[in-house]
Amino acid sequence: QIDSFYAKGQNNRDEIPFLVNITREVPYKYAVVLFGYIMPFLLIITIIANTLIVIVLAQNHMRTPTNLVLLAMAIADLLTLLFPAPWYFYMYTFGNHDKVLYPPSACYAYHIMIEVLPAFFHTASIWLTLLLAGQRYIYVCHLTTSRTWCTVPRVCKAMVLIFIMAFCHQSTRFADRDFTTVEFVWNNTRRTGCQFETAKWVRESLGEDMYYILYYGFRIVFVHIGPCALLVLLNVLLFRALKKAQRKREKLFNENRKSECIKLRDSNSTTIMLIVIVTVFLMLEIPLAVTTLLHVMQNAMAIEIAEYDSLNTTVLFTNFFIILSYPINFAIYCGMSKQFRQTFADLFLYNNYTASVSHRECSSRYSAVNGPRTSTNETIL
Repeated sequence: QIDSFYAKGQNNRDEIPFLVNITREVPYKYAVVLFGYIMPFLLIITIIANTLIVIVLAQNHMRTPTNLVLLAMAIADLLTLLFPAPWYFYMYTFGNHDKVLYPPSACYAYHIMIEVLPAFFHTASIWLTLLLAGQRYIYVCHLTTSRTWCTVPRVCKAMVLIFIMAFCHQSTRFADRDFTTVEFVWNNTRRTGCQFETAKWVRESLGEDMYYILYYGFRIVFVHIGPCALLVLLNVLLFRALKKAQRKREKLFNENRKSECIKLRDSNSTTIMLIVIVTVFLMLEIPLAVTTLLHVMQNAMAIEIAEYDSLNTTVLFTNFFIILSYPINFAIYCGMSKQFRQTFADLFLYNNYTASVSHRECSSRYSAVNGPRTSTNETIL
């Protein structure tokens, strides 16, 4: 309990409503367990899993539009966790969560590494997932269009645009807070910490309320609710197309057209895997989207929809489960993609990787859109 505060350089007592104090920002009794004890092991697993994904998908013979998006997603997810990880260790693993951060430079670094950069990379990951689902929908349902739009150069441009847009969305967060030194009395002991306030340029240009309404309003519509709604729609359309393709495959099998049947089977396998990836993503992102919406409505409209601590706890657990899902993609790729398993085995389990790759690059099984050979669909992963 903070008994009284003394602003540095002043003789009068002033309350400090925005003192940087972690125990006031998160439900630390849960955060200590999740981010202090479990997170170190999860971080190691995530680094290993996502590094393996990057290595496998970065191979020349795996260079397809779909794989490039999956590669970018793996990098974005890894960086989403790597930036806040040092603070998780310092605050929760080493038991410093009950200390007031100081000096202001440390408070600014905490703000950037915990809030701004993870939000930037997670936003990019959300839009990359939407790009992945949209691209697969075009492959499955609009084959002619896919030859024009779903090429490696166009997908690379789309990914660059996504990262630029995600950075622009977060760019003002790098400079929307000012951190200053403050002295206060805590448990009858004089302490030094730092407080934050909205930057002067924000207050003078837009005003605090308008700035945060615009920021979180954009985030709700274009980062949370909008992409989730589109992904649900695309997943339903992909599932319908998959059922139709399975009926077509049965017909081809009955007509003894084995080569076309195998080709369609490979395409269906890729579609199934992407449906699973998007479904796992939606199971975690929809609760976060709803909770963020409730937070913003509660603050903007000054109405009590739910208890603030309950919303904070929900956000804490949702973010943890999102981080927990990062290594799951590696298991999905290994379990559902024969090409991924084979390349992984060639790289890390066998000694004949060079010969295997040479054989694979000459195989029509590894032809890709905009690759060395032209195919009717992209079935590689």
